[in-house]
Amino acid sequence: TLSSSSAASDVYKRQTMDFSSWLAFVAVALLVTFSPGPAVVMVISNAVSHGPGRAMIGSLGNALGLIAVAAAATAGLGVVLAASATAFLAVKLLGAAYLIYLGIRQWRSRAPSLGHAPAPGGHAPTQAWRLFAHGVWVALTNPKTILFFSALFPQFVHTGQPVLPQLLVLIPTFAACDLLSHAFYALLARGLRTQLTHASRIRLVNRIFGGTFVALGIGLLGLRSKTA
Repeated sequence: TLSSSSAASDVYKRQTMDFSSWLAFVAVALLVTFSPGPAVVMVISNAVSHGPGRAMIGSLGNALGLIAVAAAATAGLGVVLAASATAFLAVKLLGAAYLIYLGIRQWRSRAPSLGHAPAPGGHAPTQAWRLFAHGVWVALTNPKTILFFSALFPQFVHTGQPVLPQLLVLIPTFAACDLLSHAFYALLARGLRTQLTHASRIRLVNRIFGGTFVALGIGLLGLRSKTA
């Protein structure tokens, strides 16, 4: 009985992720997701413009995009980007162009007073889908994210164990950490939002976030693949 129980325990351990390894991954994932980047700028900008609740719509889209990127990276897209300078350049240019586009649009935005919530009805459903789509696109068009998953996951995946069950733990964990960091920044931005009741302040914030998006896009152009 003891031998069969021990054998069953060994099989279970071989097919599941070690808890200490998972905790280490959570620590790394939190460090990465809390670090400023395009997604963090996006959620703060959305929180200031639309409120923390609606900002999380974009964050949900970003989390979905991260799941797609992680799945693609583990399926070999990360290897392709690392090996093909042309593929890397294409994704890099697409991501940079989108960030610069967001920056220009944010810079030119003339939002109403942020001290008042947007009126219900109207174009709210379209606005929600737009926020969601932007979140997805920010995740999908960042080659740094793809290469990050390609470099990070192998450090926590044990080759002696089935890979799929481990990925089914790691990928949702990273997405959850992403949502947690976005919720933190959205709530942090709430305090800033209550201080913005004048058009001149709103314009200043729009230009700060717009300039940041453009800077991130230009910075992305300087990113080099491993083949460069």
